[in-house]
Amino acid sequence: MMGPAPRTIRPVSATRALTYVGHSTVLLEIGGVRLLTDPLLRGRVAHLRRDAPAPAAEVREQIDAVLISHLHYDHLDLTSLRLVRSPRVLAPRGAGGLLRRARIGGVEEMEVGDALEVGGVRVEAVAADHDGSRRPGGPHADPLGFVLERSERIYFAGDTGLFEGMSGLAPVDVALLPVAGWGPKLGPGHMNAAEAAQAAALIRPRLAVPIHWGTFRPRTARRGSWFYDPPRTFAAGVGELAPEVDVRVLEPGSALSLA
Repeated sequence: MMGPAPRTIRPVSATRALTYVGHSTVLLEIGGVRLLTDPLLRGRVAHLRRDAPAPAAEVREQIDAVLISHLHYDHLDLTSLRLVRSPRVLAPRGAGGLLRRARIGGVEEMEVGDALEVGGVRVEAVAADHDGSRRPGGPHADPLGFVLERSERIYFAGDTGLFEGMSGLAPVDVALLPVAGWGPKLGPGHMNAAEAAQAAALIRPRLAVPIHWGTFRPRTARRGSWFYDPPRTFAAGVGELAPEVDVRVLEPGSALSLA
């Protein structure tokens, strides 16, 4: 199965919208506040190559805050962070030293239960079940998810496996749930499409958007079902387990109005 031809990502203009930039990067526009999650904006990182639309400059401009879920290279990419025009970087406690040494300013460290405001949007750090180390030899910081609240409650899971207490995140209007990885194999601390469907059944959002798929692949791996199928498998699973949840599958580069 062949994917869409590469094109440039251009977010929609709306007071409440989200753009699935690709992998774990989502641009959230909430009442004029622009938040960017786990920015990975370049064509390659380590052994991974981008096989999806390249982000346009608009994705990284006038960002009110960047949300970093954990320290892995495909979620905390220092080169991408330097491209983002933002006065604030919200990151797990323990990440500050690494970011400041990289000359990234505006760092605010958070841990589970912490909450702060960005332009009237409440940002709460919530638990995630994932490895928190930056290997080799880097710092450790417990990974986070985030719940954003203004007119809606939006859950960004980052990278996580299913964990006890996930149902306690409810009520949620929008859930951004990882459904795959960056290669044919999926290691611990991740959800595959079926497990992500279970997460949606636990959280019961009004709207679920699968992320963390269809963007990067190892240079030695060909695209295949592992690259394209997870969001559709996720949607089918949610249809069985929680049919009241509306699933919207966005190709990398696509946007959705939340109005």
